[in-house]
Amino acid sequence: MSNPAAGAPLFDFFAQPSLPAPDVPADELTRLVAREFGLDVRLRSLGSQQDQNFMAHAVADDEPVAVLKISNPAFSAAEVDLQDRVAALLARELPDLRVAHVLQRDGRDLAGWFDTSRGRLHLRLLTVVHGRTLNGSRYLAPAVVERMGALAAAVSRGLEHVEHPAQDRVLQWDLQHARRVVELLAPGEPDTAVRERVVAAATAALAVLEPLADRLPAQLGHFDLTDDNVVVPPGGRLPDGIVDFGDVLRSWRVGELAVTISSVLHHAGADARTTLPAVRAFDAVRSLTDDEVEALWPLVVLRGAVLVLSGRDQAVLDPGNAYAQDGLDREWRILEVATELPVPVVTALVRHALGRPRTTPAPRPAPRLAPLLPAGTTVDVLDAGTRSEVNDLGAWTDAGTLQREAERRLGAADVVVLPHAAPVLTGSPALSAEEPATVPTGATFWSRRGFSALAPFAGEVRPVDGGVELTGAEAVLRLSAPGPGAVPGATRVEPGQPFAAVPAGRAVHAQLVRDPALDVPARVRAAHAPGWLAQVHDPAPLFGLAPVVPTSAGEVLRRRERVLAEVQEHYYAEPPQVERGWREHLADVDGRVYLDMVNNVTSIGHAHPRVEQAAHRQLRLLNTNSRFHYAAVAEFAEKVAATLPDELDTVFLVNSGSEAVDLALRIAMAATGRRHVVAMREAYHGWTFATDAVSTSIADNPNALETRPDWVHTVEAANSYRGRHRGQEAHRYAPEAVATIRELASRVDLAGFVAETYFGNAGGVALPPGYLRAVYAAVREAGGLAVADEVQVGYGRLGHWFWGFEQQGVVPDVVAVAKSVGNGFPVGAVVTRREVADRYRTQGYFFSSTGGSPLSSVVGSAVLDVIVSERLQENAAVVGDHLRERLTGLAGRHELIGAVHGDGLYLGVEFVRDRTTLEPATSETAAICDRLLELGVVVQPTGDHQNVLKVKPPLCIARESVDFFVDALERVLVEGW
Repeated sequence: MSNPAAGAPLFDFFAQPSLPAPDVPADELTRLVAREFGLDVRLRSLGSQQDQNFMAHAVADDEPVAVLKISNPAFSAAEVDLQDRVAALLARELPDLRVAHVLQRDGRDLAGWFDTSRGRLHLRLLTVVHGRTLNGSRYLAPAVVERMGALAAAVSRGLEHVEHPAQDRVLQWDLQHARRVVELLAPGEPDTAVRERVVAAATAALAVLEPLADRLPAQLGHFDLTDDNVVVPPGGRLPDGIVDFGDVLRSWRVGELAVTISSVLHHAGADARTTLPAVRAFDAVRSLTDDEVEALWPLVVLRGAVLVLSGRDQAVLDPGNAYAQDGLDREWRILEVATELPVPVVTALVRHALGRPRTTPAPRPAPRLAPLLPAGTTVDVLDAGTRSEVNDLGAWTDAGTLQREAERRLGAADVVVLPHAAPVLTGSPALSAEEPATVPTGATFWSRRGFSALAPFAGEVRPVDGGVELTGAEAVLRLSAPGPGAVPGATRVEPGQPFAAVPAGRAVHAQLVRDPALDVPARVRAAHAPGWLAQVHDPAPLFGLAPVVPTSAGEVLRRRERVLAEVQEHYYAEPPQVERGWREHLADVDGRVYLDMVNNVTSIGHAHPRVEQAAHRQLRLLNTNSRFHYAAVAEFAEKVAATLPDELDTVFLVNSGSEAVDLALRIAMAATGRRHVVAMREAYHGWTFATDAVSTSIADNPNALETRPDWVHTVEAANSYRGRHRGQEAHRYAPEAVATIRELASRVDLAGFVAETYFGNAGGVALPPGYLRAVYAAVREAGGLAVADEVQVGYGRLGHWFWGFEQQGVVPDVVAVAKSVGNGFPVGAVVTRREVADRYRTQGYFFSSTGGSPLSSVVGSAVLDVIVSERLQENAAVVGDHLRERLTGLAGRHELIGAVHGDGLYLGVEFVRDRTTLEPATSETAAICDRLLELGVVVQPTGDHQNVLKVKPPLCIARESVDFFVDALERVLVEGW
């Protein structure tokens, strides 16, 4: 077993660039492992770029027992020893990580040099790191990317002071040698377009990197901690394992991070911004120097260039190597994404993410600017942001709004300016899976009359496509206008001299760029804005304006968290700052528009003009407490009662769903003179003392069942999907509930039974047919009242029925409703029979200051009028049926979807890990919601297990919008979350 090449020189790629992987037959290796290591195994190929790897399964039970690695014969014994020592050290020093290292038996390494049919080769058996790698191009969540950066940092720190005789081996993957690799392999690349693209990218990256090279710290490292070489434990989401030490050597420390984040770039939805969690995680452990920050993205680009050239070269050299062949598209994608943004832009993004402004050399200050406009020019600033009145009533959906608004304002001002860096909502797409470009990198302006623009600094003027460019010593001013009539000009000018003719009435974009070689888009994505805005100066001084300093959404969130109770939650860990709604759409302060699939509060659509007009008019007339006499309250109460069966004719008005259900319970108690109430388990009814008492959803209150007062009794949740009785057996719930109620009635005096008429907390599961008919009869037989919680399902949401109890063919004694009643305004109602309502007098009087106030009443009336006039119940039926059909089709293609519940626009998509056991896919549901937010959809989980998407959009939602939602959901299920 001695190695005749023990004293061989270290491998040098440039002396031996051709490196085909070993190809020892599997049956031969099986016999060798049995003979030399005493293991009876079956081998399954794992693939490798330059080695030969197999998973070894025990023949007896087919369990994986080891990884068999056959090293490339080009590597010396010292290099193999280097790999094994580093693996063993990390396994010992980093106990929280699972590290693949050489197996031992009786103190002996299961490794050595052996004669094979392909020559003398080194074989070793490595420990199995159970789980899965991140191989493939599925989506990687920010938490996964962050963990990859943390793993790279942990390995880097663990190897910081390690030295080894073989550490200076020369591999093509060592980014210190990237220039030589490109120069060696590029001439042999047969595809001219590929060759030119790679060489151009490498040349630009090297121009930034090479002046820094001597100042970059170097150390021993893994330098291949990629998505292929980190392992996620079974059932987990975050990698905690490391394999494959074939590229261990001494190189630039920051290269460890560059290699790791480059492997993220080919995954679905990835770009430079999505690597930032890894950068922050690495920096938190291995603080990056200023030079390393500057070198990071050039190294990522060079990694992409080397991968493309090496992969394509290896595929030609070793055509039978499926691993090398399969990687070609991924490697090209890495280079494509690495070069989507210029290196300075990504570096600025990294600095912004780290809170690390550049210190050496200090960035040049903005140049001193003379005015662009003639003296005496009056200027009006146009706000096109999310909260601007310009975008009211859906005007933001029309890109022509800006031009029309500018023309309107030019009647009073000489020039109208849309400022730099302030996100623009106007024209942002309503349905977009990609973040649109909304942040201006300059100022757009319109002039009432044409004028000669004055040079703000000395420089050379030249016409460019679509405009004119003034290049000075410190910056470049670009004026551009789309289409014919672009801004002309040409000559050398001094400050204050005319240099361009500005046309009247046309939008002209003024951009102050720091680097004349950089082409900066007129608008950029908000996620990329910190990188792009670092490449430009604010042109506000050109117009005599102060710079715009917008408040960040992150700062507003921190303010919220400082003053609000922690228990007052918000959607998402890092929520967008939503400041506008229109129909089924929500818009954040960055001008990104989201599809709202969860907002049953805003039932008739966000910012409905009928509601706005009614509220505005009433506020001009009167708003006071509800004890005054005015017509609006009578009109509203009549409209509510008219939607219900004739016997439900008496209305109480309140502010919220919790108050409505609370009052309904009090009415039942007062009318019967009793206090005991029966409620269905796993339901949520509100946060008041009484409604919390009858709420038994553990998602809302983990101690709900244990803390229930003695006057609350429960029946089993009638869930035909997840409950004890499923499918056709769900009919058993009704007689069992009846038996429970009768048994209770023999011991206590029942005031009533309360339940949602459609099992909403479970995600929109319909109650079994006849359930409420049987239960209501039993309750009434016992002298109690039937209380229907219609807070979520009432008001036409079910499409085929206006009220949920209609689906069951029953009439309750008391109905509680809210949410939809005010379209987001705090209005709720309780409706019952006159004789029941009259008995509430035994409890004293009822009074709600703003429940039924003039303002509440006119808003409530307007909502009902819109539901009727815009046929929103019909829309809920038609669009809801289409949505359910599409979701059901999705369930047929994706095992994660256990069921689609509900009717109309009250649906639930339940995710399970196993369709037989119905194990809830809780973590998956949360991750899917986060991923959908990235794709422009707002949706949230519900249910005791938080594994159901609650799909309750505004009733006005369009068919194209629900199609967008389903397409986005399928994309997530295909690409990952």
